Amino acid sequence: MKFTKYTGLGNDFVFLDGQEALSVKDPFSLAVTLCNRRTGIGADGLILLLPTDKGDVRMRIINSDGSEAEMCGNASRCVALHWVQNGFTSKKEITIDTLAGPIVAQLVDEQAGLVRVDMGVPRLLRGQIPMRGNPQERAVSVPVQVAGKTFVGTAVSMGNPHFVIFVEDISQTPLESWGPLVETCADFPQKTNVEFVQVLAENTVRMRVWERGAGITQACGTGACATAVACILNGRTGTDITVQLDGGNLQIQWPGEQHIWMSGPAKKVFTGVFVL
Repeated sequence: MKFTKYTGLGNDFVFLDGQEALSVKDPFSLAVTLCNRRTGIGADGLILLLPTDKGDVRMRIINSDGSEAEMCGNASRCVALHWVQNGFTSKKEITIDTLAGPIVAQLVDEQAGLVRVDMGVPRLLRGQIPMRGNPQERAVSVPVQVAGKTFVGTAVSMGNPHFVIFVEDISQTPLESWGPLVETCADFPQKTNVEFVQVLAENTVRMRVWERGAGITQACGTGACATAVACILNGRTGTDITVQLDGGNLQIQWPGEQHIWMSGPAKKVFTGVFVL
């Protein structure tokens, strides 16, 4: 099985395209096998690139635990780089079909791997996220209780659910224990990604993420977007924000609280053949 491995700020993925992707019968167990960091290739997720009539390419995202995600910002940047560099298109802008709907990715600098993505309009109502409670209500700075602890955060959907929690000192945040507690909280019927955020300056924040289905990762593009939305809704930053992640920085813009834009690098790591 031929594959290509990509990374977006340390958030890494195994890509299958063409006949390799079309031939996959059980992507969920395959993802668990390929993403295993000891016995497989090692990655946060498996990306299947498939034909579509809703854009240039369809992206299926299977997390390392075998669950399927609706959307992935870091993977979308990698898809744009992959699609252009492998000659599938001569365009510098492609439309990617996802479970969360179509998104547009622009290859800004091919040599540097810099990609800008229109991540769409954030969904803010509880019913859209989804989060338990009045489906027509926003969940801005609201408490959730789990395992005897109370976490106050803001819920945002970027096509997938996020709960953004502000902390005073992120270096003292026990991500490995708090993350899975909030991810599986009963308030989120489809579970949730969890971001812990420390505001450093008017337009700079530090974020660490516990990804639904993958655990601690080096970066999360949709999480960075959700973080920016939560910062703006809570009056903590302006609308053009640098989000500092474990793997590097993403630039997020949310002008007029409409479409949100993410800019950052993508990189091909290596290609190979995996024998099942």
